Amino acid sequence: MGNGRLRNIFIAVLALSVFVGQGCTKGVSPATQQASRPVTLNVWGVVDDVDAYQAVFQDYRILHPNVTIKYRRLRLEEYEAELVNSFAEDRGPDIFLIHNTWVGKYLPKITPMPPQTSVAVRRITGTIKKSEVYQLETNQSITLRQYKNDFADVAVADTIRSVNVSTDPDKPLKEDRIVALPLSVDTLGMFVNKDLLNASGIAVIPSSWTGLQETIPKLVKLDTLGQFVQYGTAMGTAYNIDRSTDIVTALMMQNGVQMSLDDGTPAFQQIPQELLDSRNEPPAYQAISFYTDFANPNKEVYTWNADQPDSLEAFIEGRLAFFFGYSYHVPTILARAPKMNLGIAALPQIEGNRVVNIANYWVWTVSKKSTNTDVAWNLLNFMIGQDEMQKYVDTVKRPASRKALLPAQYEDEDVGVFASQALTAQTWYRGNDPTAMEQALQSMIDSVQRGTEEIQTAVRTAQQKISQTIEY
Repeated sequence: MGNGRLRNIFIAVLALSVFVGQGCTKGVSPATQQASRPVTLNVWGVVDDVDAYQAVFQDYRILHPNVTIKYRRLRLEEYEAELVNSFAEDRGPDIFLIHNTWVGKYLPKITPMPPQTSVAVRRITGTIKKSEVYQLETNQSITLRQYKNDFADVAVADTIRSVNVSTDPDKPLKEDRIVALPLSVDTLGMFVNKDLLNASGIAVIPSSWTGLQETIPKLVKLDTLGQFVQYGTAMGTAYNIDRSTDIVTALMMQNGVQMSLDDGTPAFQQIPQELLDSRNEPPAYQAISFYTDFANPNKEVYTWNADQPDSLEAFIEGRLAFFFGYSYHVPTILARAPKMNLGIAALPQIEGNRVVNIANYWVWTVSKKSTNTDVAWNLLNFMIGQDEMQKYVDTVKRPASRKALLPAQYEDEDVGVFASQALTAQTWYRGNDPTAMEQALQSMIDSVQRGTEEIQTAVRTAQQKISQTIEY
């Protein structure tokens, strides 16, 4: 796109000559005239440059040339602060991107998707003498039934919320509405340095956690001072492992933990009802013990500790055999370690238990302060159409959120594993302070790993902290 500014801020402009009512407004209704006025949609993102959306935006503007789409990408570390400030100063975006765990936090700032939108559409009329005219059209938004049928279950669960749709402040009326829309659903996978496995005589990439444990003694290497020079996997600690909380959550859910109740109350400190006859303690304890064993010098699987570098850096340096990450890590790893003999495998599972994967993704939504909510939601409905979503996921190499697009991705070398897990992926947090949730889980892991708290106490403390972020 040229320089960085042009890559981050894009104003979609097509050279189209547009006429209303064959060059005049005679016979055109006031509603059509109003709808066909120039509109600028400010769209804020944090994951992709405009290149990812350019084809989709151009397709939309062919039908709606009165709409200018101004896209701005912000850095993750500045994004939320800029969002909050912009909304406070009434200069915020019409459409903005939020993480799937942020839905509850931003719900008061969101306009739920309306059942239908009315927008001006460019049409060609006439046979011999053709004219370009605007017509006011009412488009049905995707329905709840269509959404539940066509999209990954995890996205449906995260983005449908019960909201007040009443226009009478004295008579609230709650309805289930879609409040955000995903283009992709990423999942946690396992990156493998195959050269390290080959050198250690490990012929098969483990598919279970037990199998992973068995590889660790073969992969760990120490120097003459007893310091790690090669690691099996990055597990056991909280703060130097990329997405440590996702790994622990996956282990807990695979082990039968019910992370939360239907109302969002965290319940991972309990024994689920269906396990009362077979467990004498909450299954979360076993999962956390399993995880922290990898950072316990007294265990055979000891391979990591709090003094080690960031897990992604260790993997890129070629010193770590197994790294847990998402499809968004692929470009970074390929760019920084182009000669690595890289493998991508499914997240290990607990043998005999149901398959559970973890989702981590972003969703688009519309600001309550937007003055163009119909056009904004119309654009988002357009973007999640099958053809347009295909263009997006082909560009960014991420798993599609539409079920119908996933099978074609399964054999893709870079994205196939992550796409194959989308239908079994889950999330759980529905509170309004995802940062506090992350910190509570990290503190839980850290206190258990360091031995400053017993597992029971650490789990109970985390549950209590997260409960305070839930609105009942």
